[in-house]
Amino acid sequence: MTTCVVVKKDNQVAIAADTLVTFGDTRLSNSYEANHKIFKVGDSYITLAGTAAHFPVMRKLLTEMGDSCKLGSRDEVFETYSKVHQILKENYFLNTKEEEDDPYESSQIVSLIANPHGIFGVYSYREVFSFDRFWGIGSGRNFALGAMYAVYDRAESARKVAEIGVQAGAEFDKSTSGPFQIYSFSMA
Repeated sequence: MTTCVVVKKDNQVAIAADTLVTFGDTRLSNSYEANHKIFKVGDSYITLAGTAAHFPVMRKLLTEMGDSCKLGSRDEVFETYSKVHQILKENYFLNTKEEEDDPYESSQIVSLIANPHGIFGVYSYREVFSFDRFWGIGSGRNFALGAMYAVYDRAESARKVAEIGVQAGAEFDKSTSGPFQIYSFSMA
């Protein structure tokens, strides 16, 4: 799968992701295709975990939403991803089924967002979290979370914490590999 992280520290925000794509047992590294897992929409950087099919769809969909793609607060992210869910069903034939007793239709998307207003996570039922320090998604997330926890207080920047997170993912998760995409910037 992947390792993607977001970090907020000392008025700085960072987002990072690996560049490996996997198809079952097959690995498609960055040397065969430019696997960019972070894309920019307005002042937000967005990354996803899950099927590679989500990336072109979400890049196109969020970009085409224009001004109605608002990601500056937890409530705005929820509203935007609720609209995204409807568009995914109507225009992209999203399969919303996961488990029989699910409380809501699934968007089948796990996403991290970093922008000057904060760092956010969105899960498949459109649950939105606004994180105070850091978070990770993907198959390497547990390694990344442990590494970021260990260095957060003594690391010099949000960018350094994020870099250590994705490096830990690549070190221990078979579905994560560099090179890494890392973006960092100041909060509003």
